[in-house]
Amino acid sequence: MNERDTRKGALEEHALIIAARLAVLMRDALARSMAPEAEALARCLVVDVDRQRLVRLEGGVVAAEYPISTAEAGIGGIEASLRTPPGWLRIHRKIGAGQPAGMVFESREATGRLWRGDSIDEDLILTRVLTLDGMEDGVNRGAGCDTLERYIYIHGTNHEHRLGRPSSHGCIRMSNADVIELFEHVREGDAVAVIERPAAIPDPRGPGRFHYAGLGGSGMSALAQFQAMLGGTASGSDRAFDHGERADARAPLEQLGITIHPQDGSGVGPDCAALVVSTAVEETVPDVMAARRHGVPIVHRSELLAHFVHSMRAIAVTGTSGKSSVVAMVFEILRGAGRKPSVITGGDLVSLHNDGLCGNAWYGGGDLLVVEADESDGSVVRYHPAFGVVLNLQKDHKEMDAVARMFEIFCRQTRDTLVVGEAKNLAALSAVHRVAEGGPEHTLVFGFGRNADVVATDVTLEAAASRFEVDGVAFTLPVPGQHNVENATAAIAVCRAAGVPLGEMVAPLARYQGVTRRFQTLGVARGIEVIDDFAHNPAKLTAAITTAQRRAARVLAVFQPHGYGPTRFLRPDFVEMFATSLRPEDRLWLLEIYYAGGTAVRDFSSAAIVAEIAARGAGAAYAPSRDELVRAIVGEARTGDVVLVMGARDASLTVLAKEIVSALEPAGAAAGARPA
Repeated sequence: MNERDTRKGALEEHALIIAARLAVLMRDALARSMAPEAEALARCLVVDVDRQRLVRLEGGVVAAEYPISTAEAGIGGIEASLRTPPGWLRIHRKIGAGQPAGMVFESREATGRLWRGDSIDEDLILTRVLTLDGMEDGVNRGAGCDTLERYIYIHGTNHEHRLGRPSSHGCIRMSNADVIELFEHVREGDAVAVIERPAAIPDPRGPGRFHYAGLGGSGMSALAQFQAMLGGTASGSDRAFDHGERADARAPLEQLGITIHPQDGSGVGPDCAALVVSTAVEETVPDVMAARRHGVPIVHRSELLAHFVHSMRAIAVTGTSGKSSVVAMVFEILRGAGRKPSVITGGDLVSLHNDGLCGNAWYGGGDLLVVEADESDGSVVRYHPAFGVVLNLQKDHKEMDAVARMFEIFCRQTRDTLVVGEAKNLAALSAVHRVAEGGPEHTLVFGFGRNADVVATDVTLEAAASRFEVDGVAFTLPVPGQHNVENATAAIAVCRAAGVPLGEMVAPLARYQGVTRRFQTLGVARGIEVIDDFAHNPAKLTAAITTAQRRAARVLAVFQPHGYGPTRFLRPDFVEMFATSLRPEDRLWLLEIYYAGGTAVRDFSSAAIVAEIAARGAGAAYAPSRDELVRAIVGEARTGDVVLVMGARDASLTVLAKEIVSALEPAGAAAGARPA
């Protein structure tokens, strides 16, 4: 068979797949109570949410298929949910005829500004706009869910590289060339069906093998381990493993029986029950292409986690700071109290690490599961836990209003008890939870103030520990910082809601070993302590610096900003935070912004941020390389100082911190690592 015949055969096979898939979707769509009459279906659009494709029908046959992006938060009609509304809709207005490709629209009006292909984080509405009017009362039309009032469109996007996977804020996004073509072939009044029919998740305990693409990621490895611990069969692939990197992360996975394949598609075959992916795994990854070819169901990481949350008595912890620490504290309390809990989290628990595990997953055999519910990727809205915890709401990955809306949905979906921090910007969440339909038994507020239900009193902050009381019961926490007392109070509140008496929590919290890279001491050399910390947003950085200042004459702080988009978003806050948090005797070095690849615009440097901080009077310097940084610290540090290395998601920062320990005392007299 020649190349032309092969390509023709592949196209015919793809057409058959589309037709079969479309038949299933249309069966589901026509079963809905507000489905239009048959004649209206001769010309209509079908949004296949699972495949992230829009199919245009003319005369009842497929005329075109386009890659799209629906909402990252999933499908749903609730106002302010950041979800794409489901069901039958119709095209209400066609806006933008004759405008050039890349025209930017605001409030349905052309602005005169053109997008010319540059990479920017801002989510632009471009080229053409098709407004959508819901046809289903209580689903996408009417009070609280009206699609027109929610400003849901089909439109062009500047995030064309994200098409093919959910990533929008509710609208249906297309490439600019495709939306022009679509615009010319549709009319106002044409029907649009948004149909979600995700592949059913097979039983992870069953005989079928789950394959995890991007297995080295913390979220993916946790799920794979948990499935293996349940008795299921797991395999996976990761480009880092292919390059011979991260042997320390690979070994514990293989010890659990998780088979690791090259990321070339060879690990995905007809014997796979499911391919598990994260948002970072693109359609062009060979594992995904192989799954499509073999008809293997593709399951998003958050869908599998939601499955575990639903199937167990889950405690889900969310918030912009402290999630991993609170998950670890809750897990340690429950385990110490004999409740046999399980855990799935993003940070590695030192106690599990010491048992030879990766540290981010454990199956304990009981019905309680503790999970970290991430707001940064929007997946927090997928979970329906028995117990929900909302720690705080601070500026981090997204605008706080958008995160607050996600937290509202999470609170409505919490089935039993909600535990919420006492901050003013969380006050509305308690009310949301109390009025949710089929609502909860109760809501608990934790904190330090008189209006909290679970209150930490008589707080004593020491250099390496903290002491406090709750309802007259004294607690000792072997980690420092006011923020950790607050974390422990949240953990105590939700464990009490789960039925653990206060007295049974004292000993487990006193033995708490912490989470790796959460204010973790990696060594002491020449009387200089080196601490590794995950801090990366202004609130976390402030907490880490303040805690270090309690135990050191001077703090020598090192920070590596993570990602150009997030750093651009938080830049003014970074400058303000460092300028006000550093004492005159403290020192700060900024490494260059961490770049993990992709299409981000790298149009500024950490050096520019340093200049702004220094202009405020703080002792800040730019570190153009890690070698120069180590030399500068060795030359500057003296007995009694703390070197604090901060930054997110770059595992090599821990290596850097260890190099600083070695450089401070090359003879190797440094103390062993310990959490502090």
